[in-house]
Amino acid sequence: MQRQILHVDVNNAFLSWTAVDMLKKGSKIDIREIPAIIGGDESKRSGIVLAKSMKAKECGIKTADTIYQAKIKCSGLKIFPSNYSMYKKYSNKLYELLLEYTDKIERFSIDECFLDMTNYLMKDTLLNKAKEISKRVKNELGFTVNIGVAHNKLLAKMASDFTKPDKIHTLFEEEIPQKMWTLPVSELFMLGRKTVPKLVNMQIKTIGDLAKADKKVLTKKFGKHGSLMWEYANGIDDSEVKYLPERPKCIGNSVTLPQNISEIEKLEEIVLTISEQVAYRLRKEKLLAGTVNVCLRTKDFEDTSHQKKLPEVTNTTKEIYEKAKELLNEMYKKGTHIRLVGVRVDNLVEEKEKQISLFSNKEIEKQEKLDKVLDELKNKYGYNSVTRAGKMNVQKIVKLKDAK
Repeated sequence: MQRQILHVDVNNAFLSWTAVDMLKKGSKIDIREIPAIIGGDESKRSGIVLAKSMKAKECGIKTADTIYQAKIKCSGLKIFPSNYSMYKKYSNKLYELLLEYTDKIERFSIDECFLDMTNYLMKDTLLNKAKEISKRVKNELGFTVNIGVAHNKLLAKMASDFTKPDKIHTLFEEEIPQKMWTLPVSELFMLGRKTVPKLVNMQIKTIGDLAKADKKVLTKKFGKHGSLMWEYANGIDDSEVKYLPERPKCIGNSVTLPQNISEIEKLEEIVLTISEQVAYRLRKEKLLAGTVNVCLRTKDFEDTSHQKKLPEVTNTTKEIYEKAKELLNEMYKKGTHIRLVGVRVDNLVEEKEKQISLFSNKEIEKQEKLDKVLDELKNKYGYNSVTRAGKMNVQKIVKLKDAK
């Protein structure tokens, strides 16, 4: 199965997060729009520039300049101290938002993450998910990100480093010659500064030159690193997204529709599809949900959401879908054209915390057994190997033999 990888990189993280934090505390000035830097102790003229605004950059200020040098270059410069506890807070906010899309997230640094979306697209496209994440980060968190869209970590990382800020770039295998090979060899990910002059002396000046070089010659001169350089130049990277399982505070997903929909029956089918994946993720995490939330976005980008508590914590697809369907029918206004549908579950608890009823519910037990069989098939043959057809009712489950 072809992997689906995103690389999310916060634009000018330290300065952006400082700006957002100041605005939330009542500041009338967005420091991203004035000559400003994040740096060391101004009174001691010590420290270096850690981050700079575009206005500061226009003054010639560079990252790693001393504060003294920066002030000479820009007399009206505003200087703000670093605050790592605050940076961590906003980094965590980003991580929690991304957890709504996949459980497989590698925090590559405080301001960038790799996402493995391979089994989480729900028949949507990777590019659509990137667009949705970008918009949500901007609207909900107040800062912007660059997102690289590719089939492996290397290409996703390279793509996110293309033009900035607030951009989404693809770098699929067929795009490598046009988008990557034309770049200077120094732009290749993980290529050390000391290696670049040696490559230039070998007449290897672009990534394309490196890709077309003799792999054996590179390996002889640089050892294993030479082989790795050649593979990277050709877009080859089999490394996995290294994620540390963390208990999510909520689990959800949303789908941007390929065309606006106004028929409630079709919206119910979409809610079923999303509910099925949300419940599947709940069961994988061995969690139960206490609340269901449904959100809708109209063609005019107006968002509405409703939520309700479940009668009892659960992770069965049927119960989550029925509550989501109930919410959908309550909030949907006939004739409204919908472009995005989302389902989220909150108030999560461990499976072991569920109280055992003295009175057995045969219907719930039946659903739990069915979900378990379907999960086993999905785990073995892939998430899309078996699914439920049409609107939900107990009799309208896809026959298991049809999924083989």
